[in-house]
Amino acid sequence: MLIPVLLFTVGLLFLIKGGDWFVDGAVGIARKFHLPELLIGATVVSIGTTLPEVMVSTASAMTGHGEMAYGNAIGSIICNTALIAAITVALRPGKVNPQTLKTPIAFFFLSAAIYTVIAYTTGYFSRPVGVLMLALFVAYMVLTVAQMKKNPEAAEDSEEVDDEERPLSKNLILLVLGAALIAVGADLLVDNGTLIAKALGVPESVIALTFVALGTSLPELVTAITSLVKGHGSLSLGNVIGANIFNLVLVSGVSVTLAPFAIPANSTIAGINTSLLVDMPVMWFVMAFLTLPTLLRGKLSRFQGIILLCIYAAFCVFQFAM
Repeated sequence: MLIPVLLFTVGLLFLIKGGDWFVDGAVGIARKFHLPELLIGATVVSIGTTLPEVMVSTASAMTGHGEMAYGNAIGSIICNTALIAAITVALRPGKVNPQTLKTPIAFFFLSAAIYTVIAYTTGYFSRPVGVLMLALFVAYMVLTVAQMKKNPEAAEDSEEVDDEERPLSKNLILLVLGAALIAVGADLLVDNGTLIAKALGVPESVIALTFVALGTSLPELVTAITSLVKGHGSLSLGNVIGANIFNLVLVSGVSVTLAPFAIPANSTIAGINTSLLVDMPVMWFVMAFLTLPTLLRGKLSRFQGIILLCIYAAFCVFQFAM
């Protein structure tokens, strides 16, 4: 048990330093091209922080553990929204630009609708579904980049400029090295954290929805905290929304395309798959509660963060009580 604990600690240190470099590089790029931090967070940063989910879900699906791939994707979205975004909102609520949020939010709910219809009607994610998800990922990236080019002046959160601006090459190096440390750190954390959890007798399905989901979401958590400390709240919010989209279209798309799988039915309530009755409705609710009021009011409130944190706590308690 000593070695897993030590490697778990090393992974945590890698995540912290990687998150620091990653945020610095992303903010530097945003300022260099006069782009909104929220959009940078929803694309470049989200891809980097979603790498652990891609690796874990793909490996799980390829080795015949579809329940891990499915649970990690859904669990990570719930964790990103009801824990990571909730912490950001509860600690530092602020104004956001609804125009910048519209494309990411629309794509998330479109992807979630497709994902949900397939889950409730067939219960099986086939290879064509995976290809469709990957096509949505490409479409999202193309539209987002087009939006960046159309509204370069909308960098509402990039007003603070360092006295000595870093060259683009250094920002790119920080971004890549930060992403690498985050990926390695998350891998160490998940692998050894799962060993610790199994040693304590925690079921695999619960590990996927909670522990693995939290572990692979740690890059988002580290990025969120680092962004808050550095005063870049929009980068954090954009990262969470973008990461949620990528969990559906990129993480699920890659794993399903390589190894199709059926929705796990490890437990039921009144004869209905618990995942369909609880997990997916919770995913929809937390994202709607975070994004829809924000679109209408143009700002986040501390109340949203507190409620989401309570929901996440209740969700985790429910999973371990089943």
